[in-house]
Amino acid sequence: MTSGADAATASSTDSTASQATRVAAVVYNPIKVDLDAVKASVARAEGAAGWGTTLWFETSEDDAGQGPAREALEAGATMVIAAGGDGTVRAVAEAVHASDASLALLPSGTGNLLARNLKLTLEDLDNSLETAFSGEDRDIDLGMLEIRREDGSSSEHVYVVMTGLGIDAKMLANTDDDLKAKVGWLAYVKALVATLRDENQLVFRYKIDGGKQRDMHAHTIIVGNCGALPANIVLLPDAAIDDGLFDILLLRPKGVRGWAHILFKVFWENGVVRRLPFADKLPGTENEALRYVKAKQIEVELKAPEDIEVDGDGFGVATGFRTWIEPGGLTVRVPRS
Repeated sequence: MTSGADAATASSTDSTASQATRVAAVVYNPIKVDLDAVKASVARAEGAAGWGTTLWFETSEDDAGQGPAREALEAGATMVIAAGGDGTVRAVAEAVHASDASLALLPSGTGNLLARNLKLTLEDLDNSLETAFSGEDRDIDLGMLEIRREDGSSSEHVYVVMTGLGIDAKMLANTDDDLKAKVGWLAYVKALVATLRDENQLVFRYKIDGGKQRDMHAHTIIVGNCGALPANIVLLPDAAIDDGLFDILLLRPKGVRGWAHILFKVFWENGVVRRLPFADKLPGTENEALRYVKAKQIEVELKAPEDIEVDGDGFGVATGFRTWIEPGGLTVRVPRS
């Protein structure tokens, strides 16, 4: 017969053994991280939380993270830590979302867009890894994307933050990579100035949630799962990462005055006023230069090929795209509540 004390000891031992079988993997961009520092911090965090020995997989110029993340899953990882920029996070999410594993973030890039929108610590290595190993799971929505190309081919991707055509995609195409490496997101300012001189508009047909197809002229269309950007910019103020909906932004400025209205709305109303304690009691301004729409799916057919961006990375030229939301499609690690 087993005594109560023995049973409690056995239960504790079984629990510890179960925890010890949990194995994490780090998929890291060698250009973005200090590998020795990350390995030392991982060893401390995994030991404190009772995890097994962490596995390590390196990204490359030819593989941003999908392949290494799949290798990690095949090796038995139940959590994959993305250590790199937004491109690494998106690539790892693409591999992890169809599995039972969770995604943890070790922000190491310029934008750190998903980490910002989850309100995670951005520049504290030990804190980020404590969240990974000792935090809890949270299900968030995932963007699914089909991009159509000029040669008639198409490709499917996922994204965690946003995709778009127009100012954001052109800005990325105009960004100097060497300058970005030196000054970070400020490199986008120079590219933005060049982009705003471009008066070309997008001409496209679109269909929302299977509804009627409509024609549209716009400067920019952005489809977002969440809306906070670096420099305190809130592009999509009502976007929620787990509401099962996209927030779609259409920019249609007319001249300098139209751009001034957009900047006022994004920087002042979204970035400052909406963060005040009594913001819900303040009326918002009507603005014909930009329009917000919520949806579960949108299909866009372009009159002429245009640059497209996905989670802050240029994805070449598209003739159209279809994107839809997968509610709760990705499990991420967040601080324990």
